[in-house]
Amino acid sequence: SPVSRVVYNGKRSGGPRSPGAGSEIFTPAHEENGRFIYEAWQCVERDLRSQMGSERSLVEEYVEKMPNPSLKAFKPVDLGDLKRRNTQDAKKS
Repeated sequence: SPVSRVVYNGKRSGGPRSPGAGSEIFTPAHEENGRFIYEAWQCVERDLRSQMGSERSLVEEYVEKMPNPSLKAFKPVDLGDLKRRNTQDAKKS
């Protein structure tokens, strides 16, 4: 079956900086990148919800015509779960 990805054709928006969380130290560039990704994904979700029955869409699905055979067994990684496991492992040691 073809591989599909959601592509957002929006623009980057700026916003105020937020303080770092917990004991981790984030640079302003790291915070800006994280905020950009979060805001862009919120726009994608909003556009997906609002484009039901709409002719003009900002979000389109990308389907590879020739999927890479070496990626056939690829399984997505839940980054949130991975971070939780790493945090738990660090507390144990």
